Amino acid sequence: MKKVQLAYGKGSISIEVPDKAVIVEPPHIESLADEKGAVVHALRHPTGTPPLKEMVKASDTVAIVISDITRPTPNHKLVPWLIEELSHVPKENFVVINGLGSHRHNTREELISMLGQEVVDTIRVINHEAFDDKELVHVGRNSYGSEVYLNKTYVEADFRIVTGFIEPHFFAGFSGGPKGINPGIVGIKTIQDFHNAEMIGNPKSTWGVIEGNGVQDAATQNCLMAKPQFMLNVTLNGDKEITNVFAGDVIQAHRVGCEFVKHHAMVAVDHFFDIVITTNAGYPLDQNLYQTVKGMSAGAQIVKEGGSIISVAECSDGLPSHGNFGPILKMRNTPQALLDMINEPSFSMFDQWEAQALAMIQVKADCYLYSTLDKETVADCMLQSVENIEQTLAKLIDKYGPDASIAVLPLGPLVVPYVAK
Repeated sequence: MKKVQLAYGKGSISIEVPDKAVIVEPPHIESLADEKGAVVHALRHPTGTPPLKEMVKASDTVAIVISDITRPTPNHKLVPWLIEELSHVPKENFVVINGLGSHRHNTREELISMLGQEVVDTIRVINHEAFDDKELVHVGRNSYGSEVYLNKTYVEADFRIVTGFIEPHFFAGFSGGPKGINPGIVGIKTIQDFHNAEMIGNPKSTWGVIEGNGVQDAATQNCLMAKPQFMLNVTLNGDKEITNVFAGDVIQAHRVGCEFVKHHAMVAVDHFFDIVITTNAGYPLDQNLYQTVKGMSAGAQIVKEGGSIISVAECSDGLPSHGNFGPILKMRNTPQALLDMINEPSFSMFDQWEAQALAMIQVKADCYLYSTLDKETVADCMLQSVENIEQTLAKLIDKYGPDASIAVLPLGPLVVPYVAK
């Protein structure tokens, strides 16, 4: 037997697995020796745009879009460095827009943890309002027929900056870039179109795919209707440290970043596995079950049809309690019935995309969950509750036989495995 550390909440859980188990991890990339120096260099030598400082006039109002508390983007570093680089702009000209998409508002305490006390005390910081038409403005219609509504404060700013971090994404191919804008600061109607059942069910709407991916294409089209003049994205290692910086044009610089991530985060394995143990990379990604679907999806890439996935995620924020994810999961008694309901053209509820993604995984494999959620809640989600990971693993080895193949993803979706053809 060998020990494996599984990311869980703000710490980790140690388990023992058979020696033959395959551990699938991204190659560890050391953090940049001088993170601030690297970011400043990228701001001054960007891809596809002039240096940031040369683009912004002292009289400009500047909107900086950030990702919310469910993402580990180091905004407590990036935002102060951006403001410092733009020191010729008065602080009252800045606004930081928390790109919630359809997620809940983040509290002042959470915003301080995300941005630092000084930014929250000296810069205007607002939560995006996806559900309030008065806070949105119509900017156009994309080629998919979706009406695009964007945050009004963002659209009206003289200069627009989007931040984020790039990792493989289970719908859009990669996070970061245009996704900071869409779904980050679009209206709920646009979010629902962006995540409709046909889009999510398309085989090309998956990890590591850009070309032909309708989700990424829609995000790009919507973003370009009120294009951010500058993007600052980073990549992170398993310790949430900055490993590279990509700045400049929101499309060109993002594509460079995606190539870097694809090279380091997509890992080939030789075959599919009977049992896959995965995580959601710990806090902040494993705060709720909604986000945990990402780690399950990473595991689903290499699990056999009829195999089993054990997900390890704290879910300190519940399902969460806000939104429609939990209620949708209770609308049908089987994953296939849930998929059939969501695929009905007449069905439309926000958060259906995450329920759809989970059901697609559950149709393929039995899904187990080790978390702080109570058994009844887990059962309502058509998952099997786990009290002891090693005991559950032993039962599954009994089920599949002594030659059962096992894979472990200690950092969940920070690495995306695929079976080499």
